[in-house]
Amino acid sequence: MNIDVLQSLMKENSIDAAIILSEENRRYFTSFPASDGVLAVCRDECVFYTDSRYIEAAKNSIDCCEVKEGKEQYKQLHDLFKRNNVKNIAVEESRMTLARFNNLTKNEQLKEFGFISDGRLDTIINALRSVKTEREINYVRQAQSIAEDAFLHILDFMKPGMTEKQVQLELDYYMLSHGAEALSFDTIAVAGKKTSMPHGVPGENVIKSGDFVTFDFGAVVNGYHSDMTRTVALGSVSDKQREVYNIVLSAHNAVLNTVKAGVTCKEADAAARDVIKSAGYAECFGHGTGHGVGIEIHEYPFVSPRSDAVLNAGNIVTDEPGIYIPGQFGVRIEDMLLVTENGNVDLASSPKELIILR
Repeated sequence: MNIDVLQSLMKENSIDAAIILSEENRRYFTSFPASDGVLAVCRDECVFYTDSRYIEAAKNSIDCCEVKEGKEQYKQLHDLFKRNNVKNIAVEESRMTLARFNNLTKNEQLKEFGFISDGRLDTIINALRSVKTEREINYVRQAQSIAEDAFLHILDFMKPGMTEKQVQLELDYYMLSHGAEALSFDTIAVAGKKTSMPHGVPGENVIKSGDFVTFDFGAVVNGYHSDMTRTVALGSVSDKQREVYNIVLSAHNAVLNTVKAGVTCKEADAAARDVIKSAGYAECFGHGTGHGVGIEIHEYPFVSPRSDAVLNAGNIVTDEPGIYIPGQFGVRIEDMLLVTENGNVDLASSPKELIILR
């Protein structure tokens, strides 16, 4: 179990206990979604505390640790730590507010313990979460399948004269009505000149013949996200649109041919960036080439020019280069790649060659 591995890594990193408060990490370790909860992990004991709204469901769902109602949470934590001879307690440095940290460290019940806030726990959890189990991979595949069906649906649905917002809402409705428990993020569906904005917001802009339309969207299944982007054309394309599209596709494929266990994130990013740079569009690609996907839509590892992280088998990372020409148009193509020892598995099956809807 994940908690067993965490406890072992805590020992290796001189951590007596950990307090996990973030919703994402609590769900990762317990598989239980809740807006309230404290997961307290000692080297030989683990307890999940929650309030009366979730206690019955938590007891019925969680089998990896003891579940208790947190009626006197600080006292309960104190007693747990004392009986486990805890001297220090690690917290999620990157996910904890200063106010919450002060509440913990200045509480009378907990002031006798030392707190570790040096990022040690974050590093351990990020590494654990980045390597997906078969169960996690299956959830991501299911989420991706819903998104791909939605994409095929929207290709039949979208017509010139519709607004970006109409198309976005149809895409969202399809995913939510076909098995998604939630959307991965606010869906992007932008057309024409707005495609030059990587995170453009859908609005009342009318989609016209000759426009590029960029979709960036995903579904959530059992807490796990999918993420894909496609750029399609309506009616016709100019020579420049076709040229830029094919450059982005070449950059995307260069990453596909590079990603495998042992490759650094910086090297994977360079595979795409070098293609775009050699084509004369270096200044039109400002974001990183990809990021990890799982319980969160953006998680470790990050495929960027600044990351020396090494890819491991079991990582799921996006491959999403783009070219964005302000005032004209933009193109982005994105799949999720499951890293293997000798390469990767593309989790998307939707076509990537330029689609022109007539």
